[in-house]
Amino acid sequence: MGCCHPPAPFKNPVRINALSVRLSIFPLPGAVLFPGLQLPLHIFEPRYRALVGDALVRDRRIAMIQPQKPVDGAPLFSVGCIGRIGEVEAMDDGRYNLILEGQSRFRLIRELDVATAFRQVEAELIDDDENETLSYAQRGGFEAEARKFAARQGYSVDWDSVERLDDQSLINGVSQIAPFDPASKQALLEAENLSVRCELLVQLMQFFGRSDGGEEIMTLQ
Repeated sequence: MGCCHPPAPFKNPVRINALSVRLSIFPLPGAVLFPGLQLPLHIFEPRYRALVGDALVRDRRIAMIQPQKPVDGAPLFSVGCIGRIGEVEAMDDGRYNLILEGQSRFRLIRELDVATAFRQVEAELIDDDENETLSYAQRGGFEAEARKFAARQGYSVDWDSVERLDDQSLINGVSQIAPFDPASKQALLEAENLSVRCELLVQLMQFFGRSDGGEEIMTLQ
């Protein structure tokens, strides 16, 4: 898919009004990005190659958000995360390998009618508390449940390194990489704060950790 007209120049995120910004989005099922974390991406579709090229000549920002269904043009979930392109490898055939660095969550207001091959939205930024921490009881309870979940799933984990992580890196990091279904990962992204996300993550580890013989793992969709 190509553009009929070149996109009007704008800085991303650009203010639409005092409370909202305009974002170019990459709607990818099953992929969530959290502030402070990284997400590797391989970009090959023409419309998303156009998205990356556009971002690179502006301010290197792309907004990640999940579609509600894995079909083209599907409605979007209500919360996503803006990422800044860090490392990038541009290939001769137009594809990209890149690393997105999470910056800020956003809440969808509406999708915009645009001429670009990629979708754009109006959104409001979510002001997360970067200094929020867990109580000792929450942190201890989470680590205990994580150990049980890892053992049930057969994961090898460097627990010494885990214990050295700060609360934000630990909870958001596990939320991003955990093997949960897209709806569950979206619920983690939409959690009001770190404490709520931690509680939900514990519930999900308990839920997804339940298995009986060879039965398929349950999902929340």
